[in-house]
Amino acid sequence: MSSNKASSDIGSHFSRVVRALEGVRLRPEVSLTEVPAPGRIAPYSVAMTADVATGPDEDELASGRFVVLHDPSCPEPWEGAWRIVTFARAQLEPELAADPMLGDVGWTWLTDALDEAEAGYTAEAGTVTRVLSQGYGGLTDNGTTVEMEVRASWTPADEDLTPHLQAWGAMLCTIAGLPPLPDGVVPLPGQRR
Repeated sequence: MSSNKASSDIGSHFSRVVRALEGVRLRPEVSLTEVPAPGRIAPYSVAMTADVATGPDEDELASGRFVVLHDPSCPEPWEGAWRIVTFARAQLEPELAADPMLGDVGWTWLTDALDEAEAGYTAEAGTVTRVLSQGYGGLTDNGTTVEMEVRASWTPADEDLTPHLQAWGAMLCTIAGLPPLPDGVVPLPGQRR
């Protein structure tokens, strides 16, 4: 098999795996948009951003980025040919800034969402950061704000990436402060793209 044919086959395979993500239904509060993907990290990649808001004219509650990377050479740190890289950010109540468990809670929101979606994974890594901002001068009226950022990456256990996107969407809604959907309730499809 020629290298051009092999490269074409891998690209087609990547496209089929990623195309399944288009059918994922997240909560209607989540607006998902495909954006340019990083080009130097892996030979194949796709990226999406998400914003969480309770209505079209409402303030954004959370935002994030979901990136799928594919490198058939299976980079050693990845422990596989696929890697998911995510980012999520939301503003929190100022009194949460001093909570010493905030980082642990943020990481648990991610791992619990992955486990609940039955999204097998390995080689997980990440950080949870709290950003405390205090306004001064012309921004004194802004007061104190606290943002939480969850940056994470992991290697999916198989090529079905849909539960990973569902889990990330659920975690994004959690940090946005949305209550979980009761068991058996399916979110109505919203405008996503």
